[in-house]
Amino acid sequence: MHNYKRKLCNFRITEHIKPLVRTMTDWYIDDEGNEQIDMLWEEHMPEEANEIDWDDPNDPYMLKAQAKFEKALKRQREEEEKEQAKAEKAKSNLSFNKDELEEYASFRSKGIALKSRDWIFRSAEALWTYTSGEISPKTLSALRDHVLEKYESADSHSKVLSFAKSFLKRIATTQEEPRYLSFLPYLEPPKAIKQRKRVTDRAIVEEDIRNILQFIKEAEREGKISAERSAQYSALILFGAYTGQRSESTCSKLTVGQFRKAVASDKPVLEVDWTQDKIRMKHYVPLHPCVVQTLKPLLEGRDDDELMFRHNSLVQWIKRHKIEMSLFKGHFAFGDLRKFAEQQGDRIEWDLSNRLYILTHGVSGVRDKHYLHPLPEYVFQIYMKYWKDVDLTI
Repeated sequence: MHNYKRKLCNFRITEHIKPLVRTMTDWYIDDEGNEQIDMLWEEHMPEEANEIDWDDPNDPYMLKAQAKFEKALKRQREEEEKEQAKAEKAKSNLSFNKDELEEYASFRSKGIALKSRDWIFRSAEALWTYTSGEISPKTLSALRDHVLEKYESADSHSKVLSFAKSFLKRIATTQEEPRYLSFLPYLEPPKAIKQRKRVTDRAIVEEDIRNILQFIKEAEREGKISAERSAQYSALILFGAYTGQRSESTCSKLTVGQFRKAVASDKPVLEVDWTQDKIRMKHYVPLHPCVVQTLKPLLEGRDDDELMFRHNSLVQWIKRHKIEMSLFKGHFAFGDLRKFAEQQGDRIEWDLSNRLYILTHGVSGVRDKHYLHPLPEYVFQIYMKYWKDVDLTI
C-alpha cells in the first residue's frame, strides 16, 4: 500500500500483522536516481506521548494517532495485569464471612460446659481478628503466632488452633471447596517436649487437710470471716477430701435438696445427676459420718433448690491466703482435694472399682457402660469398709 508520490509506503503489513509504527518508512530517490529508504518510521516516534505537538496541523507520520493507540494499549495491558493478579490471588487465598464463623461457634457450644463454651468463643474471636475472613498463609500464620505468644500451656494452644482447623474442615464441606484443607498445616502447633513423670509433684496427706481446716478456724476466731462462712468452708473442704468430687463440674452445682435427701438415710449416699458431672455420668457418692456431721447444720432453714456450698467464695479465699502444704513447695489449690482422695485411696488400699466409680475416673470402657450398675447401699458399704477409720476433723 503506497501513495502516488511514492513518499510513504507500507511493506507487507498484512503478512507480518505488525503495528503501523513498525512498518512505515520514508522512501525517496537520491540525486543520482537511486532508490533510498531514509529510516524506519518508528525512529521518528517520540518515546512519550507528551512530547508530541498536538497543536501541529502537520502530522505526516500519524504520530497523534499512534500515540493514542500506544496509550490505550498500555492502559489495556495494565488492566489485564490487574485482572490476572486478582485471579492468581483468588486461586491461592480463600475467604469466609463472619456469619459462618458465628454460626459454627454457636453449633459447637451447644450442650457443653460454660468453661468450654468460653474457649470456643474466644477461639472464634481470635480467628476473625487475625484473618478478617481471608484464609491465606499470612493470616493463619499470624493467628498461630498470636496463640503461641499469648498462652504458655500446650493445652491452650491446642484449644484455639484445633477450633480453627475444625472450622476450615467445616467450610470445606459446606462450600464444597477442598482447597480449604490445604491450609491446615499452617495451624499445626509446635511439637512439645514432654517431661515424663512417674508421679505428681503434689503429694497431699491428712496433715494438710487438717491444716486447712485449722487455718479456716483461725480466720473465724480473728474475725476475718463469719461463723456461717467458716462452717461453709469447712464442710466443703471435708466433702471434697472424703469424696474426691470435681470442683467446678460437681461441687459447685450440688443443691441443698440433694444433701437433705442423702443424710435422711441410714446409709447416706448423695445422688449426683449427669448434668453435675464432667463426663456426664450419673453416680452415687457415699457421705462419711464426719461429712454428715458438718453438713447437717447447713441444711436448716434453706430451700431445696439452693446451691449447697459457697464454692466460688471459697476458691477465691484460698487463692488470696496462700495456705502452704507440708510435703512440697507450693500452696493449697481446690483441686488438691481430689488428689488427696486418690492418694489416700492408695494408702488405705481402697477398692479400685468402687474408687473409680465414685470419682468417675477412667470409667469409659464397655464394662462400665454396659455391665456395671452399682446400687447405692452397696456403694456406701464398700466405701465405708476402707474409709471408716479416716478422721480428718480437728
